[in-house]
Amino acid sequence: MRPSTTSQRWTATDIPDQRGRTAVITGANTGLGFETAKLLAQHGATVVLACRNPHKAADAAARIATAAPSAEVSTLQLDLASQASIHRAATQLRTDWPRIDLLINNAGGMMPRHRLTEDGFELTLATNHLGPFAFTGLILDRLLAVPGSRVVTVASIGHRRGTINFDDLHFQRGYRYQTAYFQSKLANLLFTYELQRRLGAAGAPTIAVAAHPGNARTEFGRELSPLVRVAMSPRLRMLTWWLLQSPQMGTLSTVRAAVDPDVRGGYYGPPGRAQFTGYPTRVQSTPASHDPQAQRRLWQESERLTGVTYPIGEPVDTNTPLS
Repeated sequence: MRPSTTSQRWTATDIPDQRGRTAVITGANTGLGFETAKLLAQHGATVVLACRNPHKAADAAARIATAAPSAEVSTLQLDLASQASIHRAATQLRTDWPRIDLLINNAGGMMPRHRLTEDGFELTLATNHLGPFAFTGLILDRLLAVPGSRVVTVASIGHRRGTINFDDLHFQRGYRYQTAYFQSKLANLLFTYELQRRLGAAGAPTIAVAAHPGNARTEFGRELSPLVRVAMSPRLRMLTWWLLQSPQMGTLSTVRAAVDPDVRGGYYGPPGRAQFTGYPTRVQSTPASHDPQAQRRLWQESERLTGVTYPIGEPVDTNTPLS
């Protein structure tokens, strides 16, 4: 039996052999998603890069093939802000891949101005939560048949400042991009914990896990205002280097959540100051993220908005604590 790494530094050398496993990673053409896909490919996994822009996805696939020449890398066009695109992508994925071992809901964004999608959803919530909710539900049966399969959703330390405004989820009565982003990241955790509760109640072999990268240097925030981009610029980040870590370090939380055999659920991220930096371990999320009533309400609202229901039942006791 492989020894536990609970008290050790978990690094890329701890990644088990992934040969024979298929991993679908959203937003895998850049940043943390790309690093996640590359690491899994280097350890033998077949990776599917589910990305909005097919040209950027093809370029990312070529770069991964260079880093892992023996890996099988495919691309899938997926725009999480479009329910029509999500349904097309899910249909294509189900046709091409009869089994999926890992779904990593990595793609996300932060929108500087209030925008509604073609479905009438606020764009940040659509991209970061409603899109992943629908996509996961549409392909979940491909994971349920696979022992050891996992759904990993990438959250953020920003969830600590999040609240779910059920009376105005789409910010029709005033918009602040930070508030919208923090709401969506809290939604990631509410979704993960409720999904894990439902999977456990159904006796499914699949588990749901959340992860966050800490404060990693990526292109995230490129959609924001010039002032915010200056605050995130390399020059300023040189002065705050001790609060940052590389994308390669940041992605370890997601990868550990996806492949460490000791993981049974929960939330993984760096343990350093404010959870900004460090090797990944199990960390705590806010009490708000563990509210079973909020989890259930968000789930029901997500079903209503997307029209997607999951092929697993609802737990009888929604107050049962997450293990």
